[in-house]
Amino acid sequence: MGKKGKRDKKGKGAEKTLAKMEKKVSRRAKKEEEDLEALIAEFQSLDAKKTQVIESSCPPPSPRLNCSLCAHPERDELILFGGEYFNGQKTFLYNELYIYHIRKNSWARLDIPNPPPRRCAHQAAVVPTAGGQLWIFGGEFASPNGEQFYHYRDLWVLHLASRTWEQIKAPGGPSGRSGHRMVVCKRQLIVFGGFHESARDFIYYNDVYSFNLDSFTWSRLAPAGLGPAPRSGCLMIPTPEGNIIIYGGYSKQRIKKDVDKGTLHTDMFLLKAEGAGKEEDRWSWSRLSPSGVKPPPRSGFAVAAAPNNRCLLFGGVHDEEEEESIEGDFFNDIYFYDIGKNRWFPAQLKGPKSERRRRRRGRQAEAAGEEEEELPPPQGPLEIVKEVVAEDGTVMTIKQVIPAAAGAQDRSGSEEEEDEEEGAALCQAVEPCPRCSAMVAVKHGVLYVFGGMFEVGDRQVTLSDLHCIDLHRMEQWKVLQEMDPKTQEWLEESESDEEEDDDDVEGAEGGEEEEESSEEESEDEEGQQQHPAVQPGEALAQFVGRTEQHWLGLARSHMGPQAKDKKVLKVAHAMAKTFYEDPI
Repeated sequence: MGKKGKRDKKGKGAEKTLAKMEKKVSRRAKKEEEDLEALIAEFQSLDAKKTQVIESSCPPPSPRLNCSLCAHPERDELILFGGEYFNGQKTFLYNELYIYHIRKNSWARLDIPNPPPRRCAHQAAVVPTAGGQLWIFGGEFASPNGEQFYHYRDLWVLHLASRTWEQIKAPGGPSGRSGHRMVVCKRQLIVFGGFHESARDFIYYNDVYSFNLDSFTWSRLAPAGLGPAPRSGCLMIPTPEGNIIIYGGYSKQRIKKDVDKGTLHTDMFLLKAEGAGKEEDRWSWSRLSPSGVKPPPRSGFAVAAAPNNRCLLFGGVHDEEEEESIEGDFFNDIYFYDIGKNRWFPAQLKGPKSERRRRRRGRQAEAAGEEEEELPPPQGPLEIVKEVVAEDGTVMTIKQVIPAAAGAQDRSGSEEEEDEEEGAALCQAVEPCPRCSAMVAVKHGVLYVFGGMFEVGDRQVTLSDLHCIDLHRMEQWKVLQEMDPKTQEWLEESESDEEEDDDDVEGAEGGEEEEESSEEESEDEEGQQQHPAVQPGEALAQFVGRTEQHWLGLARSHMGPQAKDKKVLKVAHAMAKTFYEDPI
């Protein structure tokens, strides 16, 4: 009784602390989010001008991460929505909707009136109802300088048959967040975890919500038992029995002023529905202890349901945090989790059948004329380092870790193990490079991997390549869309910006210093869009038909009456320039 009482008190104390922290973060983030709400509203006003559905063939989507990629429930298509891109100076958010036609290996952009606002780190799930539905919840919007965040708590559904967006306004849902996870379980959307971050504070969640797809109502679940600690970016997968599995994830804690410590979670939990079929389901948490070879600790991995009652984990990053910097080891491996057997194991590529057959014949001929030799001891994970020199001279080192086999199996000649090792060597030339925050989807037993990012020092390389692999055969990766990392645009902070930051210590309230355009930055940002360079002294009325007074008034309302006219002009120019250079 004593231990149970202490545990209950500890649990209640943690709940109170979490509630206080949530209120604190909410108060400090309110002003910050109010500043961004007006910007989001302006984007939505431009979206509202779209009056008809237009599908047009297009090049592949631009580089991005933290978007969503889902398989159409009825057609041979993949659906990509949203995402973000950072070029070293500016953050871009998207609400574009793309369709990938699997059989044609081609992309189309689908413009539908009144879409959800631009966002990243949201969650999307497909429901096979009335021709298919794509449900989207939450996510975040960031200011161009990436220092202010707005966390959504809205719920949207895309009716795939009629090609219409609909916002579902139901009370009682989760608070605004990103990095959460959402899955379809029976006739419910189950949302778990995530985080909310402001300029100074952050909070991670471990709450669970259910959205009923029949009654369109939210309810907060109160599972019995000890559940996972607050986290974001975890693995969340439903089981055929209607239960939920949680694995891994990431969270951070503030250990002292301005010092945060990150945690890579490796624990695993089962959220079980006890009263399935009754009017109100009862849920309970229990801890899982899987067998096999678990993935090395990581964050930013991608997850998808796989054939044969399995789920898979792809890629991710393991950050080595030091006082002054963070160095990351990126992955491109696949790990399977067998739901029925509660077992992890690494995927092994076999290589094409013709190659395996030729190698096997060669070994048999060699063995016929030689004595049997003692097998070498098993080797650990193989680390391969590749160096790519960018056009600006930056050397990008890509580290790849190939996991060792799960264990030595007592088979004559261990031919299958050799096939797997040699097959992996054959497939290295076309496999996806190591990355995190990639998007994955499985259709007809084939895994598709799009985009993501990796880092080289302070430089971030965002990807737009597309690969696939047959999960039944596990022979080799196929490249559907290539991208050369050397061509990735990266803009360093210019000296003029640094000097202005030193001279004007009052700082930017919305990142106007980074938005202010020098000639060099304007030329860089032209890039693909080929817009003329814009100088701060030009008339603001040229931007998207708005008047100069419109932008000045909007900027003044954000910054308050005490702001200097010079700063107001900079913010007004930055807002107008955002619409001009990044049209919807």
